Amino acid sequence: MITVKDIRKEFGTLEVLKGINLEIESNQVVSIVGASGAGKTTLLQIMGSLMKPTSGDVLIEGASICGMKEAELSDFRNRQIGFVFQFHHLLPEFSALENVCIPGFIAKRAQREVEAQAKELLDLLGLSHRMTHRPQELSGGEQQRVAVARALINNPSVIFADEPSGNLDSSSKQDLHSLFFKLRDQFKHTFIIVTHDHELARMSDRTITLNDGFVINE
Repeated sequence: MITVKDIRKEFGTLEVLKGINLEIESNQVVSIVGASGAGKTTLLQIMGSLMKPTSGDVLIEGASICGMKEAELSDFRNRQIGFVFQFHHLLPEFSALENVCIPGFIAKRAQREVEAQAKELLDLLGLSHRMTHRPQELSGGEQQRVAVARALINNPSVIFADEPSGNLDSSSKQDLHSLFFKLRDQFKHTFIIVTHDHELARMSDRTITLNDGFVINE
């Protein structure tokens, strides 16, 4: 599903990733763990096409994302990849429903189709009564579930999440972790999650540990 081939990343004279090779199968929840500065977020951003490596390649469903031109990459990212970040990144002027719809509209899908799917996703995530609320009117856990629905709206192959529960209280964190596995089972998505949460790592189908730019343990 995802192949990482000898990924290296340098920032000036600092080499953050030092030749990462991975094969990740579909329909899994995969956690990437390690100390701060180990290269976890850099690897996630390269795998998710948000950052270019210094060398190496990433293939998603057989497509080489590192060789794509920007317009092609943007289209591929919109159709095949979903993102969930620690701080939600919801647009404050839009309702929950409108935030979820945005990637679908960018993909030029029919408005009625996108809105119907967004309502279904929000209902599935327990937010049918909060669709018209703006982000500032939602709790942290509710905002993160809106962000998850937004990541799912175009039926992507893979969802990348960077510390998705890092800003949540214990109860909301538990709910979000359970949600990832429910969605994996129901929709057969692949989730790749950078986390410091040991409980989530233990629950995951696979845990990849980074240290000083290398994969040291699985």
